Amino acid sequence: MNGPARVALYWAPSLDDPLHARGSAWLGRDAESGATLPQPEIPGFDLPAATAEARGYGLHATLKPPFRFTGPFPLLRDATAALAARTMPFALPPLELHDLDGFLALRESEPCPALQGWADRCVEALDPFRAPLTPAEVARRRPERLSEREREHLSRWGYPYVFDHWRFHVTLSRRLTPAEKEVVLPVLRAHLGDVPARPREVRELCLFTQREPGAPFLLAERLPLGG
Repeated sequence: MNGPARVALYWAPSLDDPLHARGSAWLGRDAESGATLPQPEIPGFDLPAATAEARGYGLHATLKPPFRFTGPFPLLRDATAALAARTMPFALPPLELHDLDGFLALRESEPCPALQGWADRCVEALDPFRAPLTPAEVARRRPERLSEREREHLSRWGYPYVFDHWRFHVTLSRRLTPAEKEVVLPVLRAHLGDVPARPREVRELCLFTQREPGAPFLLAERLPLGG
């Protein structure tokens, strides 16, 4: 294998979208430059700790989750570019802040068939490059806690939450207690303002890479949709 340890296909706001700056500042890291950013201060609450895992992955919504790959990295990159070229730009519904099973996240405000279809194609088209899961990787997914359909996805696609079990979400925290949410939500809403709800078009497929296990993910390349 030549290249990074793992790759992922993500949606991420464009550089000229204010969501890039505000979301990155909330997480404390710009995944494009790798720069550490000052985070908002919340008295009595450790925001850096609450965003540590999300910060490592960078501001994004998952299309094809992180995977170890087989074959030369340039071939994978070219296949990703070809996938992007076959996808036409489309409008993303306004985003809203949600409590997603205890995690704070941005989600689309209404169903978007173009978004779902794009995610499905990302999972399927790049799967030939995905290395099989190791027994340890399977065990970390706690298959005994998954539904039958999720176990099928894990076995076939290396991840349980794809296709009919996929949900677009931009994670902004770890799982919070109800008391923590009461403290954090008003600060996060004020920090983001009306930016999530602004109109935006999806024009890029973002290729993220992880240099080595445990390293943060970086936005390696923004591949234009529609060629």
